[in-house]
Amino acid sequence: MTFRMPGPRPALPAFRPPRFTGRLHDARTATAVGRWLGLAFAVCLVTGLVSHYLQRPPGWLADRLPTRPVWGYALNQGLHVATGLAAIVLLLVKLWAVYPRLFVWPPVRSVRHALERLSVALLVASAVFELFTGLLNIVEWYPWPFAFVPVHFAVAWVVTGSVLLHVAVKAPEIRDHWGRSSAGTRSLPAEDAVDRRSLLLATGGAVGVVTLTTVGQSFTPLKAFDLLAPRHPDHGPQGLPVNRTAGAAGVAVQDLRQWRLEVAGPRPYVLTLDALRAMPQTRVRLPIACVEGWSVDADWAGVQVRELVARAGGRPGTAAVRVTSLELSGAYRVMEMGADYVDDPLSLLALTLNGQVLSLDHGFPARIIAPNRPGVLQTKWVHRLEVR
Repeated sequence: MTFRMPGPRPALPAFRPPRFTGRLHDARTATAVGRWLGLAFAVCLVTGLVSHYLQRPPGWLADRLPTRPVWGYALNQGLHVATGLAAIVLLLVKLWAVYPRLFVWPPVRSVRHALERLSVALLVASAVFELFTGLLNIVEWYPWPFAFVPVHFAVAWVVTGSVLLHVAVKAPEIRDHWGRSSAGTRSLPAEDAVDRRSLLLATGGAVGVVTLTTVGQSFTPLKAFDLLAPRHPDHGPQGLPVNRTAGAAGVAVQDLRQWRLEVAGPRPYVLTLDALRAMPQTRVRLPIACVEGWSVDADWAGVQVRELVARAGGRPGTAAVRVTSLELSGAYRVMEMGADYVDDPLSLLALTLNGQVLSLDHGFPARIIAPNRPGVLQTKWVHRLEVR
């Protein structure tokens, strides 16, 4: 029997990072697109904070939320969604401009380089997550197990922090390529300037097309171009879109045969629908604006909330209200209305929409409508008011 000594193992091929030879993957292009993207992120952050705190105000703010201008939330949320959609286009172009740098080797060369890589990783991951989950929220598709609102709010701060970290680390390079006459820009091939302008013009055109074909859902003069938005301001029962139908909320006509409005407070009482209709009716024209970005002005009529609260013993200017819907479940089945909203003469328990009795999908027999308020808080199928 003979034994053979094992021969030398074949050498593994050396790792070679991918090589990128395309043009315009440079700091000047990244800086030019990054300015637009940073502005879009800033607008999204500010409008997102306004929306979040109008929906979920801390206790100290609940009674001090502004009710004017009446179209404030419609403008805020329309701007939030429009800039978020524009930011998707800008982020894709920005990633195209910088993606060769994502594969640099070795991955870490110094402490400063490690911070730069960390800022890039945080920025890319959080920005992609924030924008694309926001896009899915617009179309009301939630293929994830977590609650959208708190996670979206939390990741917004991660995006903000990663942007600030990235800008701080890349400040020298940004400064060198900020303008056409900057030192770094002058060192780039002159023949790339024409193509770079073409790329930036195409990017601006793409942003314009996306904006034009979606913003009509909130800016109704452009509703004829509303081709890509999931909502059209004229489509829906009684000429108004509906997000949550009665069927989705578990509210059926047979559940309303014995409907009564219960008002709890120092002097509690109960009203039938006929009794509500016999009370003095107030007519207002107010927008209903949803977090998904669409908004529509409509004519509403009903009983002032402050009249119902005063009848139950609530003190003017100080009484808040808890509103409960007939829907079986949902994050907004119970809604808190602060004192400023309660005391506003435009805040109604509405019974009609555009001169017609509310349809079931729009909240029959009664719903809340109030100025400068998110649509999710304009509670439908109201059956109980609790004066607090």
